[in-house]
Amino acid sequence: MDALVRARGLGRAFGRVRALQQVDLDLRPGEIVGLVGPSGAGKTTLVRTLALLQHPDEGTLELFGRAVRPANLGELRRRIGYMPQSYALYEELSARTNVAFFGRGVSAQRVDRLLAFLGLSERADSAVATMSGGMKQRVSLACALAAEPQLLLLDEPTAGIDPVLRGRFWHEFRRLRDDGASLLVSTHQIDEAVHCDRLLIVRAGRRIADLTPEALLRRAGTTVHVEYADGTSEQRRFEADDAGLLDWLRGLDRDRVRRIDVRNDTLESLIVDLMTTAAEAPDA
Repeated sequence: MDALVRARGLGRAFGRVRALQQVDLDLRPGEIVGLVGPSGAGKTTLVRTLALLQHPDEGTLELFGRAVRPANLGELRRRIGYMPQSYALYEELSARTNVAFFGRGVSAQRVDRLLAFLGLSERADSAVATMSGGMKQRVSLACALAAEPQLLLLDEPTAGIDPVLRGRFWHEFRRLRDDGASLLVSTHQIDEAVHCDRLLIVRAGRRIADLTPEALLRRAGTTVHVEYADGTSEQRRFEADDAGLLDWLRGLDRDRVRRIDVRNDTLESLIVDLMTTAAEAPDA
């Protein structure tokens, strides 16, 4: 299936800081790609570049099968739903008016359904300026979702949201995906990776991995740390398909062992290990 987003070699600098360095990305219809990385990794710069709010210094970008050019920026932007990390709302206007405006003429019923879904019905006619940060976050998401765009770019949409509402957000993201939309969801909450179809992991502006959660979990293994009574210790690493773990444990001298710690890799720990390895690389 043709990609809605095709980026090759994207680069972007702010002075001497290289926020993006040779980033490639394909985003296909009907998938959620999680953009994962620590603060300062370049996530927001990449999202803003794909949202056509800033131009890359190098590389090429195609959206909806068309090369991005100055002449078609307005047309392409109208097909994108974008939620920024910081609020971009008209704070003197109500939540309802903001959603209707950013929804580009969607029906009043659509606006009301979104506000109800996000728990904002009682504050629908309140000025955004009177709302808490969490409420503004929900209004911002409603604005991005209002027109049901085919391409959604969401920059940390669940930041500051309680766990119950966060689960509802992801349920809605999956519904949109199942209806054929493409979503790029930036997050530094690594536990959210399990909700994504594919993970784009970035560090210091570079893409360090692009793979599915299942492919990453196939790298999982077990680390065993043994402390002995004489104060010495040893650590062994066993891959997922290594049948020698139980034999090795059975072979330990129980009279000498003070403590055994067993750590099985999780999706979160594997992502952290990838980012740590990239940070320790000579050219990181």
